[in-house]
Amino acid sequence: MANMTPKRAWQVLVEGNKRFVAGEAKHPSQGIEDRNRLVGGQNPHVVLFGCGDSRLAAEIIFDQGLGDMFVVRTAGHVLDSAVLGSLEYAAEVLEVPLIAILGHDSCGAVKATLEALDDLQIPGGYIRDVVERVTPSILAGRSEGLTRVDEFEARHVVETGQLIMQRSRIIADRVLDGKLAIVGLTYRLSEGAVQLQGVYGDIGSTTLPPRAAATEALPAGQSDAESA
Repeated sequence: MANMTPKRAWQVLVEGNKRFVAGEAKHPSQGIEDRNRLVGGQNPHVVLFGCGDSRLAAEIIFDQGLGDMFVVRTAGHVLDSAVLGSLEYAAEVLEVPLIAILGHDSCGAVKATLEALDDLQIPGGYIRDVVERVTPSILAGRSEGLTRVDEFEARHVVETGQLIMQRSRIIADRVLDGKLAIVGLTYRLSEGAVQLQGVYGDIGSTTLPPRAAATEALPAGQSDAESA
């Protein structure tokens, strides 16, 4: 799917998720000929940056195949310099037209962060790093009056999109030039459906929840200057 627009890439994701929810998945691009075709190179139409939860199998949720998605996953879809470098590579070198941030209900990283803030006990090891990176989303949500876990999960998806735009000049410029769009999504485990929470760029006409709509088309920030 060469030269795909952000709008068309979004449509492909939506259509694939609808097939998955309905139990009508086509399982595209998973044959021997597809493996052979991809030996010469890749041309994915979406970057999926999502939580590492085992229940969020990106190609299955969106009914995509080999070579369709450039997938980057971390616990709680937390950002660091390696993640930003991966996203920039996909956007700049592979010219992928869409970045999809995927959070979900029953997110362990969000739950652990809420518990750490409430109990004033930070986990040990590198789990602490995950909690510290999710914390700004929780604090922002509480300042807005959010109380439910699902609200914090959605807020964290929106915050992640804001951070990508603020820290990556490469990505922000491509969004402003119309070559790239970013969508923030939450996934419901029981239903298999995704819900749009926020947008940067043009993916066509869409309806957003009021809070997410307020984040649309925010100005880009500066390049990422922090290390992992």
